[in-house]
Amino acid sequence: MGGCHVVVLPYPGRGHINPLMNLCKLLVSWSSDDLLITFVVTEEWLGFIGFEPKPANIRFRTIPDVLPSELVRGADMPSFIDAVLTKMEEPFEQLLDRLEQPPTIIMADVFVLCAVNVGNRRNIPVAAVWPMPVSVFSIFYHFDLLVQNQHYPFDVSGTQTS
Repeated sequence: MGGCHVVVLPYPGRGHINPLMNLCKLLVSWSSDDLLITFVVTEEWLGFIGFEPKPANIRFRTIPDVLPSELVRGADMPSFIDAVLTKMEEPFEQLLDRLEQPPTIIMADVFVLCAVNVGNRRNIPVAAVWPMPVSVFSIFYHFDLLVQNQHYPFDVSGTQTS
């Protein structure tokens, strides 16, 4: 198969995987048959989403489960985030070596920083995607204003202060 090969690497969380998959489905619906999308997830995530209907030119590929399970990650989010930042790069790069067609571009969740490292080493362009609502981006972007205007830290106990 010639044409464009997009390798997609979402952050391994439901609020990131679903939006990126929806974006991929839109891309293939607007393109001709020369677009191939390889959607990369962990083996555990493939078990969660592997049976969902998808267009023929979107295929799943997996990296090993190098992260804490999705089922228990909430108990220790800092360790999960650390694992995403430190343990996904090597298996992702090894997966790229096994692909039949080299990637034209890597499209990665903005929180999966290793994709940029891999793309730079291999001279593959990387498109960083923000899969969450723009309002969340705005909060992150303007976080300094929350602190400056004393809106953070805030009382989350539910009691009213006057």
